[in-house]
Amino acid sequence: MIKIAYEQIATWIEQNIALFSLITVWSLAWKGIALWRCGRNKQLVWFIAVLVTNTLGIIPIIYLVFFQKKRK
Repeated sequence: MIKIAYEQIATWIEQNIALFSLITVWSLAWKGIALWRCGRNKQLVWFIAVLVTNTLGIIPIIYLVFFQKKRK
């Protein structure tokens, strides 16, 4: 069963390589920005949450919009 799921995922990626690449770049960009800001603001809990989870940029965007410390 796992082998079948893996083969289906691999086939989907091969058929949609452009979309998969776009999703990967999107996610990495948001994650990178959020990790940079978490580190600079010394927000360890958010840093770990953003680092560990893979949510297509949703958690990094939430952090950047609502929870990062505002600069003076």
